[in-house]
This record gives sequence, C-alpha cells and structure tokens, in this order.
Amino acid sequence: MPRPAPDDLPIGDRYQQTTKYHRSQGRSAGPGKAEPARRAVALPKPHAKGGERLWTVIDARRSIRDFRPDPLTLEQLTQLLWATQGITGGRRGSAFRAAPSAGACYPLDTWLVVNRVEGLDPGLYRYNVDEAVLEQLRRGDLSRTIAAACLDQEMAAEAAVVLAWVAVPARAKQRYRERAYRYIYMDAGHVGQNLHLAATALGLGCCAIGAFLDDEVNAILGTDGLHETAVYLSVVGVPA
Repeated sequence: MPRPAPDDLPIGDRYQQTTKYHRSQGRSAGPGKAEPARRAVALPKPHAKGGERLWTVIDARRSIRDFRPDPLTLEQLTQLLWATQGITGGRRGSAFRAAPSAGACYPLDTWLVVNRVEGLDPGLYRYNVDEAVLEQLRRGDLSRTIAAACLDQEMAAEAAVVLAWVAVPARAKQRYRERAYRYIYMDAGHVGQNLHLAATALGLGCCAIGAFLDDEVNAILGTDGLHETAVYLSVVGVPA
C-alpha cells in the first residue's frame, strides 16, 4: 500500500508521523539478522490469586535499568502478558482485559523481542490475546539491533525481553476518529503501568522506553509505521 505524503494525512496520522525520532547520522540499525519462523507457543495458565499485596507492590515499584544475564521463565512471561492484556472475563460476547481500553477498542498489540526466556528461541514474537499463545515470527538474536533502535540504550540488549506495544489506529478511529490518538496513548499508559506492577510483584526489574527511533523499531517488527506503528516499549529482566 503506497504511503500518503505527510500533508495529505489526517491530523492524527500527521501528528504520529511528525513526532518521530530519526537517526540524523550514522548507519541505520536495520531489521537485524533473524530467520523467518512461524509457530505458536502455548503459554502456561496464569495465576489470578495470591502474590504480593497491591499497596506493597506500588510502594516498591521503581524503574530498573541494570539486569543480570539470568533468563525469565515462561511462567513469569505468561504472568506479565496476562497482567498487561490478558483476558480476565467477559459479558454478552465481549472479552474484558487486564488493562482498560477506551470503548473496548483494544488498538494495541503486544510484540516481544525475546533475548533470554526459558523454552523460547531468541527472536521476535507476537502475543495472541484470544488464543493466549505466543506467535513466533522470526528467530535470531535481535538484542543489539533493538538496543540500537532504542537510541543505544543498553538495557534493551541486557534485559531478558523487550515488549513493544504496536497501535492499530483503525480499531479506535472507526469509533473516535482523530481523537482516537489520545486514547491510544492513554491505553499504552495503562498497559505499561500494569507491566511495571506485575514485574515488581514477581521480583523482576522493568523500565519503560519512550525514546526510540520509530522507523527502526518498526523495521525490526515488520510493521509499516502507519497502519501498525510502535508507540511504547518496556524492558523486563532479573535485576542486577
């Protein structure tokens, strides 16, 4: 699909495009070296009971940027994904998720650059919320590539996993038109805070990343940056 010129875009799309970071000099990180792969990885059943008390977790939450080389377990990753966008119930054919979304449009998808998770090959994955599985999209070490795309923030290479939330604006724009962009970023904030709290409850470290090179992150994910575009990233790992 041809990309429209910036001046031809509606104001919401134009805002998204004109607020990107760009690499002003040096070689682009590119999409990195990874082999195409397509398979679904079943996730363990998440726990909805027990764990730390909410007030204790809120009090303990900090942004952690230094990580040990230890991997996450698949159970820990499952718990993080469930806490951010997992289905927690439903009514009259509608599924409710762990984080709120304006108008239940759920315009965000979760993509993962897996560096070190037990039972998973390093590479690129997408979280299928409805099926509660991880879809493996590419296989290969992307740790240095994603760090370069995050303005050379080493924590993206050192963390066990990098979560990228990709907006599909059309899901929200069909209801809210150009105001949908306000709600997309609100939704991203809700999801990101849930991840922080869930990581803290599991004894893991987490830090959000808002400063990244949009085109390079989208190239890594294989998204076009317009109809599907990365809006927010977070890293999770075992704290150093």
